[in-house]
Amino acid sequence: MQSGHALQCSFYENTSRKRTQVDTVYYSTVLNAAISPRDPPPNRSRLLQRVGGSVCQNPLAATGVVLIFIFLIFALFAPRIAPQDPASINLPARLETPSRAHWLGTDELGRDILARIIYGARISMLVGSCVVAASLSLGLFIGSIAGFYGGAIDRFVNVILMNAFLSFPGILLAIAFVAFRGPGIFNLVLALSLGGWVGYARLVRGQVLATREREFVEAARALGASDFRIIVRHILPNIIQPVIVQAAIGMAGAILAEATMSFLGLGVPPPTASWGTMLNDGRTHLFDAPHLVLFPALAVMLAVLSFNFIGDALRDYLDPRARIEAGI
Repeated sequence: MQSGHALQCSFYENTSRKRTQVDTVYYSTVLNAAISPRDPPPNRSRLLQRVGGSVCQNPLAATGVVLIFIFLIFALFAPRIAPQDPASINLPARLETPSRAHWLGTDELGRDILARIIYGARISMLVGSCVVAASLSLGLFIGSIAGFYGGAIDRFVNVILMNAFLSFPGILLAIAFVAFRGPGIFNLVLALSLGGWVGYARLVRGQVLATREREFVEAARALGASDFRIIVRHILPNIIQPVIVQAAIGMAGAILAEATMSFLGLGVPPPTASWGTMLNDGRTHLFDAPHLVLFPALAVMLAVLSFNFIGDALRDYLDPRARIEAGI
């Protein structure tokens, strides 16, 4: 009887061990099939052909890329590109119209407008990229935590925290913050990031809520992966596409917000060149020297439109249904 009982126990142990091995292999197969790409990665020529086809299908995106490239060149190499010092005062040449000496004219202090626009690109690109990076990082963290764990954490973040920030216009929060802390690039970035993270957090939360119940997440959880690994390695890579589109469009909003704050005198302090400050200085000469307002406003408009074009193109390119309809 003892030998029969021992054989029966050995049989159940072997069966349980085999079942565990089968379950592990099954979940590993599901996980690898869900995460790993089914198609081999495209070579460089195919990728260039796809990108070239996308550009041909969307000329506005190509225009946006070219304009952003020009603004980046201005921002990176402003001391070498600018024809004059943007803070150099030349009162005998004040309010000059565009000429050979000053391609875009001069302002009320005789400063070259082209040089100030080139240097102003530095402020706009720097503040815009820092605001997007800070807002995106904070939104990714808060949205991922709220969407993954749900429950009381999600209710607190979504119902109380986000709605509290959304109840006040972001520009008013930024004005109040800068008025309290004082003007400067660092304070300006903090002020614009104070309300900018909410849009990213809501987007990430919704994407995480839809992704956390999918098969590859359940397989990773069954294999014993930690919550941090599941979020970073399995969820975030699968929701990053709409976040990239939101970041591109958010860059346009950040540049416009920086110009607004500088126009109100709450941006970078003078004599640092900024597009919003140039608009504020030129509004008193709108009729006798309209070029003081025209060229800075054109720079702001082109920068905002460029990022909007790129964001729309990325949204269409990263959406499989839109790519099929466009034949890309």
